Amino acid sequence: MHVGVTGLGIYLPDTYMSAAELSVSTGVPEDVIAKKFGVRRKPVAGPEDTTAVMGVKAAKAALSDAGIAGEDVDLVIWCGAQHKDYPCWLAGLYVCNEIGAADAWSFDMEAMCGSMMAAIDIAKSMMLTRTDLETVLLVSGYRNNDLIDLAEPSTRFMMDIGSGGAACVLKKNADRNVVLGSAFKGDGSLSLDCVIPALGSKSWPPAPGDVGRARFMVADEPAFKAKLGEKTLPNFYRVIDKALGLSGSLSRKDIGYLAVLHFKKSAHDSILAELGLDDSRTTYLDEYGHIGQNDQLLSIKLGLEAGKIKDGDAVVLVGAGLGFVWAASVIRWGPAA
Repeated sequence: MHVGVTGLGIYLPDTYMSAAELSVSTGVPEDVIAKKFGVRRKPVAGPEDTTAVMGVKAAKAALSDAGIAGEDVDLVIWCGAQHKDYPCWLAGLYVCNEIGAADAWSFDMEAMCGSMMAAIDIAKSMMLTRTDLETVLLVSGYRNNDLIDLAEPSTRFMMDIGSGGAACVLKKNADRNVVLGSAFKGDGSLSLDCVIPALGSKSWPPAPGDVGRARFMVADEPAFKAKLGEKTLPNFYRVIDKALGLSGSLSRKDIGYLAVLHFKKSAHDSILAELGLDDSRTTYLDEYGHIGQNDQLLSIKLGLEAGKIKDGDAVVLVGAGLGFVWAASVIRWGPAA
């Protein structure tokens, strides 16, 4: 028994913010944004594209790609952002209603930008142990750019954050794209280093001026950057290696394509060098920026369109979620053995 990916869906808003526009808002030179930060442009949603609406649009695209209807879905897992249309609200049930999944149930989960890999592993585990789950839809919407003040120096590293939606259909005993192993690493010592200091239960009820503080902030930027510099790349390699090992004793030499989140160009290049990969086996998302937990499915879609992903490839999805959790999953692309 196995679980395979039978449909992918991506939604991107029509409106983009360019490196030149980011330069005006941040004070960082345009060429530094384009080359160092690796953002030539990024999609930014308007008011009509709420977090859940973008998830619905991606979900419908994934269902179409899989050749099924909403009524065929048994479970919808919302693995998109916590910054949803309403606080304390289940976006997954909204998705169910909008796609016509009348008999499906749903829950929302969050591992920040590691959520898609976590959802893939959770869905796979549930499908292999429950007889009533044949088809599961994973859905994400993301517009955390709403929570970034581009003029705030401490969160300048987050200027690449944009908007979009992503979704995938998982099918029990599918004839293609088998989900193999996944691995995760958490580090709670980073949990309070970059937070939104207002509108949570820790500062409730809201005080005058709290709306202006509803954005990510880093209290001690040098300390935060030092910890990230020490831990980020080693933990990326750790989860990649572990996920490969759990996928039939695969190793780095077996990686066919790396679907990695967007981050600055030097870090991207370092990962490729460490893994022995080149640009033909990944996609750098400098035309899209960082769209949270959507990056990996977007990378796969772009990789397929460019002919970079071939049948038999071990496709490695990897990302990291603020807080911090590192996550990786492996999919054997192509017909199931």
